[in-house]
Amino acid sequence: MATKLEKAIKRELEIDGTAYMITISPEGVKVTQKGYRKGQEISWRSIVSGDATLNEQLNASADATRPE
Repeated sequence: MATKLEKAIKRELEIDGTAYMITISPEGVKVTQKGYRKGQEISWRSIVSGDATLNEQLNASADATRPE
């Protein structure tokens, strides 16, 4: 049987030599570069409803149209 997520869990993750803090909470998931307060956050409701995928696709298409 799985344990209910009742409080935030923090874990560190390193990607390409940069450390990030991952916070998994009952509200959602937040990824912040270590040493900073602001980061990317997404709610569980957005993930389950598919809004997260739609948002990712919109960001990718916007990035593709920006001049370099």
